[in-house]
Amino acid sequence: MPDTKKFIENLSGAGKCIGVLTSGGDAQGMNAAVRAVVRMGIYVGAKVYFIHEGYQGMVDGGDNIKEASWESVSSMLQVGGTVIGSARCKDFRTHEGRLRAALNLVQRGITNLCVIGGDGSLTGANLFREEWSGLLDELVQSGEISEEASQIHSALHIVGMVGSIDNDFCGTDMTIGTDSALHRIIEVVDAIMTTAQSHQRTFVLEVMGRHCGYLALVSALACGADWVLIPEMPPKDGWEEQMCYKLSENRADKKRLNIIIVAEGAIDQSNKPITTELIKDLVVRCLGFDTRVTILGHVQRGGTPSAFDRILASRMGVEAVLALLEASPGTPACVVSLCGNQAVRVPLMECVQMTQEVQKAMDEKRFEEAVRLRGRSFENNLNTYKLLSHRKIDSELPHSSFNVAVLNVGAPAAGMNAAVRSAVRVGITEGHTMFAVSDGFEGFYKGQIKEIKWGDVGGWTGQGGSLLGTKRTLPAKHIDKIAEQMRIHNINALLVIGGFEAFESLLQLVDARSRYEEFCVPMCMLPATISNNVSGTDLSIGADTSLNAIVETCDRIKQSASGTKRRVFIIETMGGYCGYLATVGGLAAGADAAYIYEEPFDIRELQSNVEHLTEKMKTSIQRGLVLRNENCSENYTTDFIYQLYNEEGKGVFDCRKNVLGHMQQGGAPSPFDRNFGTKIAAKAMQWISKKLKEFYREDEGRVFANTEDSACLLGMRRRALVFQPVIQLKDETDFVHRIPKEQWWLRLRPLMKILAKYKTSYDVSDSGQLEHIVRLRAKDISAI
Repeated sequence: MPDTKKFIENLSGAGKCIGVLTSGGDAQGMNAAVRAVVRMGIYVGAKVYFIHEGYQGMVDGGDNIKEASWESVSSMLQVGGTVIGSARCKDFRTHEGRLRAALNLVQRGITNLCVIGGDGSLTGANLFREEWSGLLDELVQSGEISEEASQIHSALHIVGMVGSIDNDFCGTDMTIGTDSALHRIIEVVDAIMTTAQSHQRTFVLEVMGRHCGYLALVSALACGADWVLIPEMPPKDGWEEQMCYKLSENRADKKRLNIIIVAEGAIDQSNKPITTELIKDLVVRCLGFDTRVTILGHVQRGGTPSAFDRILASRMGVEAVLALLEASPGTPACVVSLCGNQAVRVPLMECVQMTQEVQKAMDEKRFEEAVRLRGRSFENNLNTYKLLSHRKIDSELPHSSFNVAVLNVGAPAAGMNAAVRSAVRVGITEGHTMFAVSDGFEGFYKGQIKEIKWGDVGGWTGQGGSLLGTKRTLPAKHIDKIAEQMRIHNINALLVIGGFEAFESLLQLVDARSRYEEFCVPMCMLPATISNNVSGTDLSIGADTSLNAIVETCDRIKQSASGTKRRVFIIETMGGYCGYLATVGGLAAGADAAYIYEEPFDIRELQSNVEHLTEKMKTSIQRGLVLRNENCSENYTTDFIYQLYNEEGKGVFDCRKNVLGHMQQGGAPSPFDRNFGTKIAAKAMQWISKKLKEFYREDEGRVFANTEDSACLLGMRRRALVFQPVIQLKDETDFVHRIPKEQWWLRLRPLMKILAKYKTSYDVSDSGQLEHIVRLRAKDISAI
């Protein structure tokens, strides 16, 4: 196969002008996207212009359209909202307004637009593009521009990025701002839960989402809400009695609080609105519970962007500039979007049409189709919620007579408890008897195994650490005792949730199958480690929470540095030999450098970094941030780098160091980790059920699984959740350093360097394929 690699060095933006604007409702992360567009644009040699106040600024022209410099986007990354302003613009909806906007762009030579907004803003941009040549003809006829200018600027290229907290745009799994809005909602819900518990109250929470229930649905999943109401899935007639029955059932189960989450656009089967007050009155009238209403409102739009949104927006911003550089006059306007863990480009109008079809389906009461059109991410969230929310009475449950054990192995990771809760409840729904093992394999061989029931895992989603207890002990040393416990409790399947030790444990158990038939049962591992260092998955439960802890600390440190000026901070992150936290944390925090084991460095590189920071101190950005993975080098320790920077930077900048330590392991899990844990655990239990049926030997009355595919790791690979036999992942793993041999995030390192003004090589071969939205959905419906 010929080498088709494509590098950024071969793409030039010289002579091109790019305009960047934010339009419609603001969303956290928009600034990170603007920063990435500006810096990537300047990096490739283009001129980049801010268009202030959205389309209004484009129509009004003048000082609203200003050239951006590298320094002008400094300190934007951690700011919520949009620094360049956004406005709803009536003028741009008129032909006259668009004519003025075209004139303002041509006068500055801008023929490339990067629009960050919702579907309305992007539809407007596409109309503008379609009218462009006609608008230029009019301007030539009225004498406002020359024929030559019309020829030079004959094509307008448009790339969109979706900034919307509602996640209501088809064609992307996540829109910029959604994750941050979920952070705000979950912060509020966690706070409300403590007060509700004190007084045995019911809380009805209204979250944003006039036409889309994503925020309500995902926050309900993330906090284990008792009931959720969303526009796409109006409750069936008689829902009032059903809801009240469920609330009273939970109280009878000694649950001291109830949480009901309502999207502001929630409707019933007749398309009538369901309001928070209506629900409150219903609960008070039917049950007499002390009930309070909280409307979150604009809190959800505010605050600092989450690590996920900063990384998403930075990746999208860079991808948008690449798309503009590669656009030809015939290229349709596209949207840069996220599919699984991969950046893709999809035609803008296909996305808009699909988004409008959802609304049409809802108006015509075709609700199931509306859910399907929303896309696989929404559909999977809904299916998982349905699976977990409605507890079936014993007579409704299928009876499987299988026993399934769940345990945590390795270091604690936020989101482990959400995964255990999900596994236990799905397991019970599937008819199994669930057993919880305390303290990993150490507890296993000591016989710390007991049955765990539906109510035992109530309220676990929001708890950090590991409630089951977790240890790094591997099973090999105590293999005979573990086999004995498997026999005593008649364990027919194992679900192991943990990091690299969990992976090694599963390999040891598979290896022991030839000696102990007790281990010839289906086994599944879920990756849960802040280091994100397990083969077979791009993401692990706990890594997102850890990234947010790192980014939050870096923000505070940067703030202190900007007060004192001319200061560089060296920050040490965890991760063992895996540089994921340092690299991705560096990208999200706007670091100048990140030292990692996977990319060897020497004294010359350290020297060039010092020189780079010395140059930076001459600009208006007089601070530096350097991240170092704890095991990146045996000799270039955090102390060594700190002393080197201190010595070399004498008279130019001073230096401070900070070791973040175990704070990266603690804290309440982020919405992403709660949901990722919940979804993959549910999927793993369904796989276990399938394997138990497949490997059950009727004649012997037992389960016997001895094939490679009966011991799997469930991981996210680019776009899909896949079950991979652990034996096959052995070859992909560096066991000495406890990392995968190939790691996808290394491709993000050049982005961090480019955004910190380093010349670097960047392989953009992955970019540039325009995909069609229908094919994109059909490709893998089972993905996250």
